[in-house]
Amino acid sequence: MNQQVQSVAFVTVAHHIADEERALTTVNGEVLLKHTVRGLLGTPELDLVVVSAPSRCAESFSDALSDALSDLVSELSDRCRFVPGASLRQVFPAVEPLLSPGAVVLVHDALRAFTPQRTVRDVLTTVRAGASVVVPVLPMADTVKATDAGLITATVDRDGLRTAQTPVGFSLDAFRAALAESPDPGLGSVSGAITVPGDPDAMRVASAFELTLAEALVAGGDQEAPL
Repeated sequence: MNQQVQSVAFVTVAHHIADEERALTTVNGEVLLKHTVRGLLGTPELDLVVVSAPSRCAESFSDALSDALSDLVSELSDRCRFVPGASLRQVFPAVEPLLSPGAVVLVHDALRAFTPQRTVRDVLTTVRAGASVVVPVLPMADTVKATDAGLITATVDRDGLRTAQTPVGFSLDAFRAALAESPDPGLGSVSGAITVPGDPDAMRVASAFELTLAEALVAGGDQEAPL
């Protein structure tokens, strides 16, 4: 990649050592990571997609990414790479020299494999319009209760509550500042962020029930076709 990168998406793997490698769980015969990467690469406004994973699962994720890219034309696969590292703070120096001064940085959960392209575009567009940090959100649908020692004490007004999704968008300066505060900036680094509409399809596929929903989503063909 010879020209400077205007936008990069980091696909992150967030789980504990004891957890299964959920991003390698299959949906419709393909691992979640493959769905995630294919969707991001199908968004032409994104110049580069970087998949990162800690050393304990680097080989398996690298193999999964190679499989994902083998099905794509070279123009798309050339926009993706794998960079192993224990955190984004460790991975970022390998990518930073490629970025233009005004680059947009996205951080995306590998398990949110069916996030629509319009959500990714909305985040990119809002950062480019001047926002430092942008998060897609959905209104809270469930009734929320406050508890104390196992007892319900109050009903929380949900009008101002939102569930947050990824990708989280950062200006380059905001991302560098977030890296100084946390080795893995993401949804924990969004105080003061501008919000854009999220999407139900951008669910985090982490449970058996969510896998069933994801299978139905793919089988129904309701998600945006990235390619």
